[in-house]
Amino acid sequence: MATKTWKTRLIEILENHRGLVVVLFVLPAGFIFDLFLKTKRNIYKTLCSSPEKHDERVRIIQQKVQEWHKQPSENRKLLCTSRPNWLSLSVTFFRKDLCHQIPIDLFDILELDEENMHVRVEPMVQVGEIAKYLIPKGYTLAVTLEIADATLGGLAMGVGMTTHSHKVGLYQENVISYEVILGDGSLVTASRKENSDLFNALHGSHGSLGFLVALTLKIVKIKPYIKLTYHPISRPLNHFGRAMRIFSGQPHMAYPDMHIPDFVEAIMFNLYDSVIITGDYSDYDQNLPVNHINRWYKPWFYKYVETFINKEETKHTELVPIEDYLLRHNRAIFWVVESMIPFGNHPLFRFLFGWLLPPKPAFLKYTTTPGVRAYTFTRQVFQDIVLPMKELENQIFTADELFDAFPLLIYPCKIYDHGEHSGQIRRPKKEYIVEGTNYALYSNLGIYGVPGYVKRKEKWDAVECMREMEQFTRQLGGFSFLYADICMGRDEFKEMFDLTLYEQVRKKYFAEGAFPHLYDKVKPEIDVFEVQKNYNK
Repeated sequence: MATKTWKTRLIEILENHRGLVVVLFVLPAGFIFDLFLKTKRNIYKTLCSSPEKHDERVRIIQQKVQEWHKQPSENRKLLCTSRPNWLSLSVTFFRKDLCHQIPIDLFDILELDEENMHVRVEPMVQVGEIAKYLIPKGYTLAVTLEIADATLGGLAMGVGMTTHSHKVGLYQENVISYEVILGDGSLVTASRKENSDLFNALHGSHGSLGFLVALTLKIVKIKPYIKLTYHPISRPLNHFGRAMRIFSGQPHMAYPDMHIPDFVEAIMFNLYDSVIITGDYSDYDQNLPVNHINRWYKPWFYKYVETFINKEETKHTELVPIEDYLLRHNRAIFWVVESMIPFGNHPLFRFLFGWLLPPKPAFLKYTTTPGVRAYTFTRQVFQDIVLPMKELENQIFTADELFDAFPLLIYPCKIYDHGEHSGQIRRPKKEYIVEGTNYALYSNLGIYGVPGYVKRKEKWDAVECMREMEQFTRQLGGFSFLYADICMGRDEFKEMFDLTLYEQVRKKYFAEGAFPHLYDKVKPEIDVFEVQKNYNK
């Protein structure tokens, strides 16, 4: 092995003592950093922003795009937003310095239509903000991510999923309309009836077709609590797979008159032990305990779930306030925080410092140097892989073999067949379609954290393992979430995703020559093959 540089040694020292580094520096500095960002955001919203000024702000963006469009084509750089990379929840760092950047300062909730059950928002509204706005009024979005800092526009341009997706599908199924500024500066609305081709191509386009300036989303009526039931399973994997398909409402698996819960997720702690968590909207019930699972001093949600493994009772039921439930994975960023702060779930730490969690994603990205980015790529995995539910056991076995990164998160979801070339997500294969419907049941597998091979200091090749997982996913007609690193070449990317409609829309709606191509927008900014080669030396 080649002699280590002082930078590599420093990174390894920080890695080996990351718990203390995070507690003594990252948490307090991140808190101050986040406080500054929130203060700046609130000042801007108070002085410069209001729903009534939305049209004016959009016209300013249009003017800037039109001014860019008037330049000679040879002088024009591709367009992107001026939002810093470190504010994005993507693990990649798109090269915005090579683009012409346009500010998209749109942070307002514009309109709540209770009669038609939708809300119109600007793209920079965050999940935490919309939850605080809707829940007191008795509503929530049909699909809500668990991370408070995620933006509604980012989810609309990417892919969003929730534990309610086995009933309502992915985030894009619950978008009523998009309002987009195109590459020529024109403003268009895209819905299922108006500019439907653009509507179908926008989700999963990651800002490569235009600037999103507003969107209208479906909302659902709620009750103040979620009645959660924890179902521990300590049996071979086929028993877990069968139970997941039953709870998700897989025909011929669920009982004819069985109630399908409003929410379903599972956390798998190893190939033998898992907990399926089901939930339903509920009013207060004095016969059930109330658990505020998201308070700072409470155990991290997945650690709490783990306590039900090997208990004598077969299941446990409790009431959880709805906002606590929607953001249940926020404090520990699922379980990623444990790799940063191994002692973070200790009761004393939670009581004294739990209010500082989670480490702010924006600050973590802001302080990520190219060297740290390359180093962590070879030692961590962040992936969401979506495959047909019938392949769940194969999916889990493959992930275990390649990554050995427990816990694993499993969400069931509907993937609809909207016809040929109807978006980047390929239509489900006929053998997976639920009889008498236009959808198939899929499962999303969330793989987050440090692989067991790395923890044991064994050899692990991130590129090789990711390419094997991507090939496996393509063969079964699945897809990866594109917030994460990919190791696919352009042709392999086209095999996983259907770009037929996307390419047509790029030409028709002036994105060609104006915005980066989807593949170029989401591929890693580092040469992953070179990074892995250097690490293996």
